[in-house]
Amino acid sequence: MALSPGRADLVASELVAVVVAVTPAGPQVLTVGAPTGVPRLPSGPLRAEHRSLQTSLRTWVEEQTGVELGYVEQLYTFADRERVGPHHRLLSVSYLGLTRIEGGQDTGDDVGPDVDGDADGTGGGAGTTPGGTDRGGPRERSTGATFAWRPWAEFLPWEDRRDPASRALSESLRERLLVWAETGGTEAVRLDRRVRVEAAFGINRVSEASLQRYQLLHEARLTAETAAAARGRAGPGPNTDAGVVALTGSRMLHDHRRILATGVDRLRAKIQYRPVVFELVPPEFTLGQLQACVEDIAGTTLHTQNFRRLVQQQHLVEEAGGRVSATGGRPAKLYRFRREVEFERYAAGTKLPLSRGY
Repeated sequence: MALSPGRADLVASELVAVVVAVTPAGPQVLTVGAPTGVPRLPSGPLRAEHRSLQTSLRTWVEEQTGVELGYVEQLYTFADRERVGPHHRLLSVSYLGLTRIEGGQDTGDDVGPDVDGDADGTGGGAGTTPGGTDRGGPRERSTGATFAWRPWAEFLPWEDRRDPASRALSESLRERLLVWAETGGTEAVRLDRRVRVEAAFGINRVSEASLQRYQLLHEARLTAETAAAARGRAGPGPNTDAGVVALTGSRMLHDHRRILATGVDRLRAKIQYRPVVFELVPPEFTLGQLQACVEDIAGTTLHTQNFRRLVQQQHLVEEAGGRVSATGGRPAKLYRFRREVEFERYAAGTKLPLSRGY
């Protein structure tokens, strides 16, 4: 349905999935779209035959990518005007989904789950998808949709504090944003911008503020989305803004990168008080593998002994009865998630020993 200029009718709605898996290459996000175009998150409309919003979401993800979701929870509803064009209104209900890529984990140990959701989500059993750690380029479904696992660092390259290049980029972006802050029309605006820049990119930044960081860059017109929109090309054209992409990452269709950042923030916050991380590791894992998964999600390094002590003190895991050989070290014990935790302590989580300035 086309709208005439000046009308503000709600013309469409969609369900959008931020589907995350963790491999030795780092956190991956599931995308859909032509290889030469702009990727998007799996999405589709709510249909009359779908029993619920979540059923509809799971159906669209599986149809478009072949991935069966495990844990799913609702994120946020996006309904800003002009998200997709000057005279269109699109309401997007977003979800966070977690899954495993078969063969996609190493032990991460040189020495020796299925989780119910909150009121807004549910655990449907750990999902899996074939593919291992090699993205292998976009693949096509029988439905005609082309999908690919991509590192979330491709879209949010400033988020990994362990990586020297990511840290350098973050500092460079901070400096550019401080210059932008001084272009505010009044001192109040300039002060507000400086405070937000330091909160998002300063020394005391927090891990679960990736959305705040992305939105600041977008506001300062430092993203590929704003560069494309300036040329009237917000749709699925080629992703060729090389200079901007090198600085702030590849763009996604419409505001899907903002939705991705929202999912990253939710996952980073969630692993600190709910054991959802066990949806992302194999059913049997080493403690080193578990720590590596948490570090990949948080984008920071944890103190090994503190991490293991906290996991064991909370009785989150139990020995699985086997060991796995790791290069350069003695075989490491295999563990599995203690499912009784779900009934014993609803709020149990990994309780990450993260400082507020990560």
